[in-house]
Amino acid sequence: MLSLAELTARTAHTGSVVWLGIRPGRHAEVRSLPSVWIGPGGLQGDHRARPGKRAVSLIQAEHLTVISALSGAPEVTFEMLRRNIAVSGLNLAAMRGRSVRIGTCELSIAGICAPCSRMESALGHGGYTAVRGHGGMVAEVSVPGLIRQGDTVVPLDTQALS
Repeated sequence: MLSLAELTARTAHTGSVVWLGIRPGRHAEVRSLPSVWIGPGGLQGDHRARPGKRAVSLIQAEHLTVISALSGAPEVTFEMLRRNIAVSGLNLAAMRGRSVRIGTCELSIAGICAPCSRMESALGHGGYTAVRGHGGMVAEVSVPGLIRQGDTVVPLDTQALS
């Protein structure tokens, strides 16, 4: 029988990057990019780029459907949620306190990326609450590098099946 530590260190498979975006200014429109350089402080060109545990924001692509259902918004896009990296196929919440490699970059998943009050205007009444628990994670840059859409997201300190 596996211990709890062994069970939580297992992942079914790796993930992939399905979207990348930067926020050039505080209230500027989010720009979708095919690739981006991530320096010690975060994504090049992102107004929030600064070293620390919130240098990069990631969101689980599969959560867009949930956010749409909870908010009543007919469509929810990555741009509306204002995160930097959308990942599919790997449970980001399970990576909290662990590291992942994406492209040539390594990130340490630090914690939850809580929604901001702008979700009310982006998603409508109740948008903030709809994003709670589904807003993704924040990460610190361990190794700067280049990330591209389609790159594999590999857990570094877990036991991945594939």
